Amino acid sequence: MTNNKDKSDKRVQDLLAFSMGIMSGENGKMLIEKYQEAIDNVTPHDMLALEDKQMQMGISPDMIKKDVEKIINVFSKGLERYEWQKPKEGTFLYYLMLENEAFKFKLNQIKKILRGYNGREASHFQEMKQELLPRFVEFKPFDYHYIKKENILFPYLEEIWDSYRPLKVMWSLHDDIRRTLKEVIALLEDPSTEWSDFNPILGKYYSLVFRMIQKEDIIIFPVATETVSDESWHEMHLQSFEYPFPFIETPEKPQDESIKEQTDQDDLLVPGMFVAETGRMTLEQVLLVFNHLPIDITVVDENDRVLFFNKPKERFFPRSPAIVGRSVNNCHPPESVHIVEEIVETFRKGERDTAIFWIELKGRFILIQYFALRNDDGEYKGVMEVSQDATEIRKLEGQRRLLNWE
Repeated sequence: MTNNKDKSDKRVQDLLAFSMGIMSGENGKMLIEKYQEAIDNVTPHDMLALEDKQMQMGISPDMIKKDVEKIINVFSKGLERYEWQKPKEGTFLYYLMLENEAFKFKLNQIKKILRGYNGREASHFQEMKQELLPRFVEFKPFDYHYIKKENILFPYLEEIWDSYRPLKVMWSLHDDIRRTLKEVIALLEDPSTEWSDFNPILGKYYSLVFRMIQKEDIIIFPVATETVSDESWHEMHLQSFEYPFPFIETPEKPQDESIKEQTDQDDLLVPGMFVAETGRMTLEQVLLVFNHLPIDITVVDENDRVLFFNKPKERFFPRSPAIVGRSVNNCHPPESVHIVEEIVETFRKGERDTAIFWIELKGRFILIQYFALRNDDGEYKGVMEVSQDATEIRKLEGQRRLLNWE
């Protein structure tokens, strides 16, 4: 008798064959008829497994994204029928889902404005742009929803899921949403934009964000609920308070029962000292130094695992404790991870010791540097990434030899 695992494996193989047929341009109707039984019984676990197999076959996230909506459309009825236990109130996943509900409400409010236009004269669209612009600008903070997934949820899932690779596709889709929102806002800010220019980008944005909510609700969240321990959910919830809760009221942070709150100054002193040829400090002082440096530091070991990051007052790039121990390759979106891989491999071979980049981010000039870490024998021990806001430094001229607080 065929057991459940055998049935699941066979179903995944059929679903994979179906998806590969769609990607190859075969007749969709015929493919559906051929693999109808597998399609009718698809589960969220199957969807992750088939996409994971695609990535193991060398199919890139970009290639998967091109046809993933067609495939999910066919699978959607089966995925929506899947029964799973929704998260309890007060949990990390509960608030992620609540953020989605609040976001959908705001998206639907804009739909009402758009219905009022309905292709009327161009002058009316110019007026409507003034009403739409602040509403789309208001969507920018929803990026924290995606950041919490990338920096808290994904690291935990990578540790326990065999089929974790599709998370890279989801991260890539996050970046598509970010880019498209920027395009929408730029078009609304441009006085010359006409409805014919705006409508396609608007449609793309709405499709991306609603499809993302769907993927979370019928694939990622059900599987996460069935595979993540209560202890891990609690840890994720505590870490989520490092970020805003977009469009919902910030919940009360629960007590971390595993760590006693230390309020007395003497209790803050950690036993042990950091001792070096150049001096010695308590471990508390070491941490204070790291966290007061005007730079972001992330340290990766020789096995490409994140060891440590500091917590300056203002960060340029989000970090959460969940990334500690995570493969550095999983800490970057698919479109840029190849650069990080090249840097690490070049450092490992001893061909280079530094790499430098600079970007414009939120109106600031950010300098990003990578340094190879080597011991006294020259052995490779990892990489340190350092990011610094150099906006004001670039403006410096001449000299200042006297104290001036201004």
